[in-house]
Amino acid sequence: MTMRVLETERLVLRRLSVEDSEFILEILNDPLWLRFIGDKGVRTLDDAREYILKNPIAMYERLGFGLYLVELKEKSVSIGICGLIKRDSLKDVDVGFAFLPKFRGKGYAYESASAVMIYGRRTFALTRIVAIATPDNYGSAKLLKKLGLSFERMIKLSDDSKSVNLFISDV
Repeated sequence: MTMRVLETERLVLRRLSVEDSEFILEILNDPLWLRFIGDKGVRTLDDAREYILKNPIAMYERLGFGLYLVELKEKSVSIGICGLIKRDSLKDVDVGFAFLPKFRGKGYAYESASAVMIYGRRTFALTRIVAIATPDNYGSAKLLKKLGLSFERMIKLSDDSKSVNLFISDV
């Protein structure tokens, strides 16, 4: 039984489980995920299960939050992921999201990300939430501004990575 974390008007956000491997395999290999987020090397269902265990599930156990599966409330269809991530290379928790192509442009990212940010502030007393986006990811930048985040500066998450835009939201 997977744990529901949040509900919005149209969506349910719940913890990911290894049963979501097919969905994770699909979204992590979406061309926009590969372009804007990066190749996680997930090519098989076993890779997807391993990714879920080592990333979202490990973060739930360590911090109580992570990336959540986003489903349409009425149909229980998996449409994307959205949640809070604590990266070793960032001081603050960041909000992240990704949706399958046919569910983009319908307001689901805004709806889920706003709920996740409120949840992070209320449940985990986060006073500052950040986000990162590649400089050419104009769609994410627009959404982050709509969510109330503002561009702060360019950063590198590691010595060998490309620079990304850091957006911040102080409350």
